[in-house]
This record gives sequence, C-alpha cells and structure tokens, in this order.
Amino acid sequence: QVRLAESGGGLVQAGGSLRLSCEASGRTHSAYAMGWFRQAPGKGREFVATISWSGGTTYYADSVKGRFTISRDSAANTAHLQMNSLKPDDTAVYLCATARRPYATMSPHDYDYWGRGTQVTVSS
Repeated sequence: QVRLAESGGGLVQAGGSLRLSCEASGRTHSAYAMGWFRQAPGKGREFVATISWSGGTTYYADSVKGRFTISRDSAANTAHLQMNSLKPDDTAVYLCATARRPYATMSPHDYDYWGRGTQVTVSS
C-alpha cells in the first residue's frame, strides 16, 4: 500500500505564489513517475504536470505552462509543484499521484495511487 500526503495549499491573492509538496510512503514501485492533477467544483479531474522518475522529463498542461514548475527528489520520495502568477481559475483541489511506470505521463489512467488533495484558493 502506498500513501501520498499533499501539503502547501492555502488562500492566496491573484498574482501570488504557492509551493505544494507531496510525500509518498509505503510500498512504492521501484521507479515511478509522479503527477499533479486538480479538480475544481463541478468539474472533472484535470492534468496539471508530470515528472519522470529521473526528473529529466516534464510535461505541463497548456493552462499552467510557464507559471508552474514540477520537481522531485526521488531519494526522498517527494515531489513539489511551484505555482507562480496564480489566477482565480487555478482554484481547485490539487492531487498528487504516482504512476505505474517511470515515464512521465499525462493520462490519469497510468496512475495507481492518489493522495486526498490540498485546497488551493486564489482570490481576485
């Protein structure tokens, strides 16, 4: 069983920044990509960013490209999401997930463990 714990969410004004963290514990795969997704009220789960096991490959949703940066420390089983220039449309619950394979992937179907999420609220 793998447990994921997100932290770092909160309330911020538009234009501000937040840094989310995700720590994986338990019986993780030997090598796995990590990803961040988000879900706003009344909307489906949306891909945000992903990073490969090595950290050498990252992909971002067009809506966050240039504003968000994903990083990881594989030795510590942690991932981070630095969010800058936040907009009210970024308001959502942000969820961390670990993939079944080491390659970065945008598809939620490739992820088998999910955290409970951390709330990010951006006021205008």
